[in-house]
Amino acid sequence: MSQPDYRDEGPEEAPLDPAAQRVQAKLKRLLLGSSLIMFAGFIAVFAAILYKINSYEADPSGIAFTESVNVGPDAEVLQATLADGMMLVLIREGTTTALLRFDPANGKLLGRTAFIGR
Repeated sequence: MSQPDYRDEGPEEAPLDPAAQRVQAKLKRLLLGSSLIMFAGFIAVFAAILYKINSYEADPSGIAFTESVNVGPDAEVLQATLADGMMLVLIREGTTTALLRFDPANGKLLGRTAFIGR
């Protein structure tokens, strides 16, 4: 059996009085305004994300680099990178591994961190 249709049964809805119509219109305006503000917020967030993605510049061509750095006679360079104005070089000397921090402009050794297994 199909579901019964109750639309034609029962009393008709009474029209709203003028005060209720004003409240209903005010609520519709508030809903529209808050929806527009939320939509503008979403647009602003996505615009900021796209701006950050497109404005990222990792081109180190403008930085002056030294021609050579001294990492040690028996050191094997595993990795080198540039971060926060320092050149970071990961090396292996025999059985130990160390992280060397250099000034990229003059090649001066700023620090050394040895990794020791225990």
